[in-house]
Amino acid sequence: MTWSCSPSAQELFEEGIRLLESSQYQKSIEYFDRALDKNPEFTSALNAKGVALFQQGKYDEAIEAFTASIEIDPESYKPFFNRGNAYLEKKAFKEALVDYNMANGLDPKQVDIYYNRGLALLGLEEYEDAIFDFDVVLQANPNHALAQFNKAKAQLGNNDPVGAMESLSNTVNLDNRNGAAYYLLGVTQMSAFGQKEDGCTNLKMALSLGFTEAKTWIDDFCAE
Repeated sequence: MTWSCSPSAQELFEEGIRLLESSQYQKSIEYFDRALDKNPEFTSALNAKGVALFQQGKYDEAIEAFTASIEIDPESYKPFFNRGNAYLEKKAFKEALVDYNMANGLDPKQVDIYYNRGLALLGLEEYEDAIFDFDVVLQANPNHALAQFNKAKAQLGNNDPVGAMESLSNTVNLDNRNGAAYYLLGVTQMSAFGQKEDGCTNLKMALSLGFTEAKTWIDDFCAE
């Protein structure tokens, strides 16, 4: 990287992005800050700085950066989406939902927004709305194992064990390393349908994958 004279805000930003993409988060922030010194209205630099802070787990600082980006350019979905993700990490589900709704209004084609909004809705126990969002994701990508899994959790919350069984079966078919999915599948088989043998098989699978909560059920119900 050689600059003949003082680098422009755009050049500093591009170097920051390069560092961000190679997981050098703190160093990338230094470049974004230098770009912002030259151009305080550089919304992309503010948004990217927020992403770097998010990757470091500094969610409050990330929210500040995304908010600053939104104040300058409220027409881009990205900082709303990213700020929603920071709120989601903080389990501030209502705030996350507001931001995901804004992001979705600005760009309804972004499938990631539906998935993450589904997680926020799940956190708020708004199960039917969560199922709707996960279904949008699954229409775009039927092999999205986590969308299947979280849809199942919403279906269980919505008292639909039959639907949940189907979604959980889809989950483990797509991802046979998801111990939590085997656990929920086993518990649902036993508690909702009385399927002890199949339930115990799935609970043992969950335990073998390191999902230790399955042990209590196995000890209580699956003793030989």
